[in-house]
Amino acid sequence: SIAQTLDGFLWLATEFGLQRFDGVRFTSWELPPGSSLHGVVGRLLATPDGSLWIGTDQGLARWNDGVLSAYRELDGEFVSALAEDRHGAVWAGTHGGEDNARLCSIQGENVDCEGGGRLGRFVLALHEDAAGELWVGADSGLWRWGEAAPTQYAVTDPFSDLNAFVDDGGGAIVVATTRQLRRLVDGTLEPFPVDTDLEQVTPTSLLRDRRGGLWIGTQDNGILHVHDGRTDRFSRDDGLSGDFVLDIFEDREGNIWVATFGGLDRFREAAVGRLSTGQGRDSDAVLSVLATANGDVWMSTINGLERWSEGVVQGYSLPGPGVNGGVGSLVEDSHGRMWASSSLGLFSFEPGATQPVRAGLPARHVHAFAEDAGGTLWVSDLTSGLFGLRGDDAEVVPWSTFGGESARALFADPSGGLWLGFVGGGVSCLKNGRVQRTYTSADGLGAGDVNNIHDDRHGAVWVATEGGLSRIAGGRVDTLGVRNGLPCDAVKWSIEDDTGALWLQTDCGLVRVERDELDGWISDPASVVDLVAYDASDGALGYADLGSYGPKVTRAADGRLWLAGFDGVGIVDPRALPSNPVPPPVHIEQVVADGVAHAPPSAARLPARVRDVSIEYTALSLGAPEKVAFRYRLEGRDEDWVEAGNRRQAFYTDLPPGSYRFRVIAANDRGLWNEDGAAWAFSVAPA
Repeated sequence: SIAQTLDGFLWLATEFGLQRFDGVRFTSWELPPGSSLHGVVGRLLATPDGSLWIGTDQGLARWNDGVLSAYRELDGEFVSALAEDRHGAVWAGTHGGEDNARLCSIQGENVDCEGGGRLGRFVLALHEDAAGELWVGADSGLWRWGEAAPTQYAVTDPFSDLNAFVDDGGGAIVVATTRQLRRLVDGTLEPFPVDTDLEQVTPTSLLRDRRGGLWIGTQDNGILHVHDGRTDRFSRDDGLSGDFVLDIFEDREGNIWVATFGGLDRFREAAVGRLSTGQGRDSDAVLSVLATANGDVWMSTINGLERWSEGVVQGYSLPGPGVNGGVGSLVEDSHGRMWASSSLGLFSFEPGATQPVRAGLPARHVHAFAEDAGGTLWVSDLTSGLFGLRGDDAEVVPWSTFGGESARALFADPSGGLWLGFVGGGVSCLKNGRVQRTYTSADGLGAGDVNNIHDDRHGAVWVATEGGLSRIAGGRVDTLGVRNGLPCDAVKWSIEDDTGALWLQTDCGLVRVERDELDGWISDPASVVDLVAYDASDGALGYADLGSYGPKVTRAADGRLWLAGFDGVGIVDPRALPSNPVPPPVHIEQVVADGVAHAPPSAARLPARVRDVSIEYTALSLGAPEKVAFRYRLEGRDEDWVEAGNRRQAFYTDLPPGSYRFRVIAANDRGLWNEDGAAWAFSVAPA
């Protein structure tokens, strides 16, 4: 069983006793002096008043504000179910042996129990629905326990127990029995359909999360997640700690916790989804990705060419021996024709065609395409030069035109200019067959290879280089780099989303910069931008250089961004990014002075000549605890706040006699600070 108390801690009932978890450390719960808790803990319930209700096989107790209270009315009984209703009453169901199960309501000091044999041997599940009705899963069947006389509903399978209930989102109740899922409709239990390839669903637990998703724990098939008509299954093969699920819980930040016989698992919403071989793709390594006007997304891989259309991935074969060893760059022209490069040349797909046609162009090392405003398709071949295709005509511009440098990035601007980004650095704008402008590092452009070029809605040209992200507008060049807050200078690509934010793939990870931050930097190129960095914990793909084929990123018709990577295709919806509006509660755990522990918040008087003082603290943000940031300050010693990163200890040596106050504050993974934090006052005695 899992519960989260008002102070943010996660509590778990385990075979090793009651455990408290802060996202980083498990701590065994120690009873306060003079208190006792009998039996093995099996059920937990946290209530808004800060209480933790503890059901054991020997009774019921409540832990609140450091005091443990036992309920004598349930002494010796196996508490098998707990729930709280909207009026603040706590309900406890028991396992009483032969027809001795009871259902007890506890409100304040009043404990009222009912049984009389009609519940049978046990109560396994309790649930209050959206209408305020209490549902009871008992040995004798399904009960609606309203203010009027309780109503019983027949369960046709005499060998099935009622393990859990949940609202279905439409006013009905979903019931998990030992053998199947049922739904109560007009007083009748009927099968609840789940789109899965399992022959039989054997549910143990249910959860309806705040997003409307239904989570189903099973006896031997892990977790089923049903959302928007789709069912996904997670088992040991996917990394789940066990296939027998004991409990499912959603914390205040929206993380889903799953307890199995093998351990504890956390599901959290990721900023970046992933399309990989597990979703029907042939290869995880993607060289380029392109969204087309009809809503499809094409992917070139080391094994060939794939198209994603309405959730289905289809592979294509290119004609010719050895071609399917890899496809490089992609483009769609203004006629709806798809072009793909390979080691044996160029291939094109006519609109609606299912097989590609080889183009008669002597190009073998094509790394970029672009179609200009006049309809000419430009092809950059690193060896042979720049080709301009218009109908059956092909214009060739040798690399000697550009001083012998070959272009690995192309971009056609609306005015008819063709921008070329060169291997080794620098960009040029070609128009009407002549080079109009050239920018290099001497003009402020980022140094090193040019990896990607695009424009934004304001007409500025952005150039991703190994030396930073450069913006060209009105003949002025400014470069965004480490000095402006980027995690590193090397930028592989950038793209503007529909909200105006700029996304960058750097050597150090995926980065998003909001439009107002960009506008501030444009006004003051020496300023530091506030950005959001995404890493593996957010689902961001690891970056590996799979060649300069392009594009590496594309914006689909629905606004989602598709990102090419060596371990799949990343998918980002900029309008539905996960957020965490919950500032983390902060706690000072203990203070150790010369090996002697002191428990805050009570003030302490440390002995004279104390030398080593360590203060342990924590903050409760469970989605990404490794990203929680701390600041602390010892008033009376520190002149300013100390930036502690994610370190959860502060150390002081040789504190002189005097009075002190330690303060610590923390921010969650999205940078939201709890400015109140926690504080502890203490003093050091004089010698």
